Amino acid sequence: MLVELIDEALSKAYTSGCQNILALRGDPPLDGSDSTGDFKYAKDLICYIRKKYGDHFNIGVAAYPEGLEDESPELTLKYLKQKCDAGADFIITQMFYDTDNFIKWCHLVRKIGISIPIIPGIMPISTYAAFIRRAKWSQIAIPPHFLEALEPIKEDDYLVRQKGTELVSEMCQKLIDSKVVSHLHFYTMNLERATIMILENLNLIEPVKDHEIIGGVDLPWRKSLHPSRSKESIRPIFWQNRKYSYISRTSTWDEFPNGRWGDSRSPAFGDIDLFAADLLRQSPKRAFDLWGCPQSFKDLSNLVVSYLKNDLKSLPWSDGPIGEDTAIIVDKLISLNQRGFLTMNSQPSLNCVKSNDKVYGWGPKNGYVFQKQYLEFFCHRDIFPKLLESIEKFNEKGGESCSFLTYYAADKNGELTTNTKEDDINAVTWGVFPGEEILQPTIVEKTSFFAWKDEVYRLLAEWGSVYDSHITSDETLKKSQVKEFTRTLNEFADQFILCNIVNNNFVDDDLVLFSLFDDIQSSEF
Repeated sequence: MLVELIDEALSKAYTSGCQNILALRGDPPLDGSDSTGDFKYAKDLICYIRKKYGDHFNIGVAAYPEGLEDESPELTLKYLKQKCDAGADFIITQMFYDTDNFIKWCHLVRKIGISIPIIPGIMPISTYAAFIRRAKWSQIAIPPHFLEALEPIKEDDYLVRQKGTELVSEMCQKLIDSKVVSHLHFYTMNLERATIMILENLNLIEPVKDHEIIGGVDLPWRKSLHPSRSKESIRPIFWQNRKYSYISRTSTWDEFPNGRWGDSRSPAFGDIDLFAADLLRQSPKRAFDLWGCPQSFKDLSNLVVSYLKNDLKSLPWSDGPIGEDTAIIVDKLISLNQRGFLTMNSQPSLNCVKSNDKVYGWGPKNGYVFQKQYLEFFCHRDIFPKLLESIEKFNEKGGESCSFLTYYAADKNGELTTNTKEDDINAVTWGVFPGEEILQPTIVEKTSFFAWKDEVYRLLAEWGSVYDSHITSDETLKKSQVKEFTRTLNEFADQFILCNIVNNNFVDDDLVLFSLFDDIQSSEF
């Protein structure tokens, strides 16, 4: 940041009464561009704050118990010492799961003369996918016993959170017993439940009660921490005039499971980590090694086809490999991509599949799960009217069979086309379990669709700019290639519309949605 912006931020913090500042350099831009800020290192920022405000602020600094990719452990410690000597008051560490390594690192920190408090960064485990992804992003070691415990149950979010709570609680107890720290800092990611479960296990808080006393009345439910739930349009009629009861009865929807298409008003919305400045998550070299430098729309299509065939393990908009649940429709997805519809995400229809099914099951045992067929893709704007016509024809004749298709479509600028109502919330996945209310963890609705639309187009823009700094370092990547690649992605973003379609008849064959495209093909392909 420029010093003018830093002065403004510090002044506002001072005026508001804020006394704690975490002073970070921040990651350099992924596109390799030079920083235009006035401070090169965090220690320079710390010195500046001390010079301007004396001891008014408590200043925290970041530390990396497992080191950094481009630095030796000795150099990382040296830089930490410089930050502390510049005037830091406390240290907050990066997340970790290797407790023994952390304790050894703390002893090394003390050995070089750092005496300020060390606060360990604790990341609770809510889902297996998020656990693995964050560990990879942060390049931290995962102890074998974590993987041994979580791998067999990775498809069951409910069990993963329970076992993850046990593992992280044991880790925290070991830290407390070691006496190397006196604080715990939890990265909650705005999800309360996993952290509360750990604190309960450590006996640091009383178990959260299942009821609450309001106005002297002992109510038989726990008040939600998210009062915006009262705005939801889905509401059982029995609780139409009993807001608090309804809110509490549906409160677990927030975190079960944390899918991308959760309710946008929930803190669990958006399984992506929204704190990240860069969405692409890959260095220029890694992006080039993974996806090359597509020169045309056809090249983009071939990239997605390679992913669907499992030859590629990720895409700019897909962090992991294609799931097993896609196997029964993968041939149809490949065909769509070859004809000019770049698929982003999909799910087949399910009618009463056992919840312990190895591929499609989720949630508590002895239950049944259901899905509506869902298809998300990019469509060229020139053939989009033909697709709409195909959908409308289907809906006109589908009334007798109770089949009805709903869709959302939006371009880069946010121009929306849909046959849904403004506040429609469409449950496309749900489960029925013994002794439980029906759970509907996956929905499609306008607010979350627009958030996802913004993210996808931003991903394309970041991918289009990331190679500029990589041209001179790799002889196989020419300036002309990068120019054509950037032009291709820019034209793609301008000419293609993000669409999704839901078949609301979950007993329909999975061929139904794909049949819409039988007579449509992009001229670009």
